[in-house]
Amino acid sequence: MKRSLALTLFGAALFLPAAGYPTEQPKFALSDQEKAVLELTNKARAERQLPPLRPSSVLSRVARAHSANMARKGELNHVLDDTTPAQRVQAAGYRFLRLGENIALWPGESAAEVMRLWLNSPGHRANLLNPDYKEIGLGVSRDDKGAVYYTQVFASPNEE
Repeated sequence: MKRSLALTLFGAALFLPAAGYPTEQPKFALSDQEKAVLELTNKARAERQLPPLRPSSVLSRVARAHSANMARKGELNHVLDDTTPAQRVQAAGYRFLRLGENIALWPGESAAEVMRLWLNSPGHRANLLNPDYKEIGLGVSRDDKGAVYYTQVFASPNEE
């Protein structure tokens, strides 16, 4: 009985795509603002002979959710809802060796101004220029007053 149930469920799953259900996840793409932040980040790294960071769909999903949560709450903070950056990234299933996060609040969509702010701050600059980081997630979200919340999540994946 268990065997026929498993075969029936398997058979039903085979027909789902034919019934109009999507068979693939949408491809990951950065928004124009996220692309601008990525380009400026990698430009700053290149000026110091550091390799570019690769955008990660998982890290970007985490960064986007954090930016949206900050915008919704009107609060600029690395820890929201008692959850740290490491906890958010782990909950998304990303295994890392090293992790960092930059956040910013700016009155408009100016990636260049946000980058200048980060590069002039020792802690943010250290994240941006850390040679151990290989991947980045980016998130940009606007609150109801028009202020823009930016999040960068940096990581070195644990590929073991």
